[in-house]
Amino acid sequence: MQVLLGALLLHAYGSYAAVLRTEFGWSKTLFSAAYSMSQVESGLLGPVQGRLIDRLGPRVITQVGVIMFAGGFMLFSQINSPITFFLAFFLIAVGSSLAGFMAFTVSVVNCFERRRALALGIMFTGIAVGGLIVPAVVWSLESFGWRTTAFASGVIVLVVGLPLTLILRHHPAQFGDQIDGRKPDDDSAAADESRRETVPARRDFTAREALRTTTFWYLSLGHAAALLVVSAVLVHMVLHVHENLGYSLGVAGAMTALMTAMMIVGLLSGGLVGDRGNKRAIIVACMAGHASGLLLLAYATSLWMVAIFAILHGLAWGARAPLLQAIRADYFGRTSYGTIMGFSAFVAFMGMMLGPLIAGVLADETGGYKAGFTVLAVLVSLGAVFFILVRPPRLPGEPADAEEERPKRLAVKPLASDR
Repeated sequence: MQVLLGALLLHAYGSYAAVLRTEFGWSKTLFSAAYSMSQVESGLLGPVQGRLIDRLGPRVITQVGVIMFAGGFMLFSQINSPITFFLAFFLIAVGSSLAGFMAFTVSVVNCFERRRALALGIMFTGIAVGGLIVPAVVWSLESFGWRTTAFASGVIVLVVGLPLTLILRHHPAQFGDQIDGRKPDDDSAAADESRRETVPARRDFTAREALRTTTFWYLSLGHAAALLVVSAVLVHMVLHVHENLGYSLGVAGAMTALMTAMMIVGLLSGGLVGDRGNKRAIIVACMAGHASGLLLLAYATSLWMVAIFAILHGLAWGARAPLLQAIRADYFGRTSYGTIMGFSAFVAFMGMMLGPLIAGVLADETGGYKAGFTVLAVLVSLGAVFFILVRPPRLPGEPADAEEERPKRLAVKPLASDR
């Protein structure tokens, strides 16, 4: 499912924008506004979607999303004006949100704790692998046209996506299993049981309690700052490489593929290191990678500079994405994770909305992306401060020294929320 989302929408949007600009002559601001509109919708939908996932499970939600996602692409193949473009893309955005990463993240968080960051990293590689398929999407756009490509994308989403949703589960108990795949007679389970006698039990945060902590807001605002760059690159990188730097759509697609290949490296290495090291420190380093890479893209004068940007941004995006979801689960627990994640998405997706708009409006005003990309690089650098300040939260009534002990408890008490 993540591959479909990455290949057909996230990484392909810039290529569609380049083709549609050639055919209709629409402005960069229009494409930025359409993408930003979809992120506003995702942000508003986030709290409701998270609560529905916690209550109903992810399968029903993703099935509705797949149908809307596929139908949106089929409608998109028939557009002929900005109004129909916005309507079709709105349907695509709602469907991709419902069938997207939130539902799968909740499932993975509920199934893993010991190596949660690595598990999330492996799941997120689907989006990156989708980026590797973008050259094929570009080839289809050039060979068969964007209308045929869009309609075929809808068919693929429907035929492949619906069967995949049938195997999705909310909790490992639905597989007859326990968290991390342990069995009652495992040595590891016995060891965990002995630890429970010496480690006090601790309940998970409710969504209301999480929203009252500075930790929630620091994580959400820092995430929003990172998404400023991610969204701007998704919308404008291909346009910049194709129109401003003068390279073909094929070369721009190859840079997208390089970026997503590096994202895979970041996802796996970030997950491995994050389960053993300081997640916050790694995330701060990733923010620096976002900022420096975007500055390099803004002032690029040759292809090798674009390639280095693709490497830096891909590694930073890949390593940061699973660690941010894992640290949220570490801090707040699994019981209300979907609802907490939904409210956080409401804040974080402001970055997804504003990033393309800032880059697009300044590009139309100045004739290039230097100003917009520079502004976004500065903002993501400032956003790193939120991750520097964030600390593990305290439950209401919990003693102050519990903040320091909590990471140790998480490492040895995997089934706290089940008790």
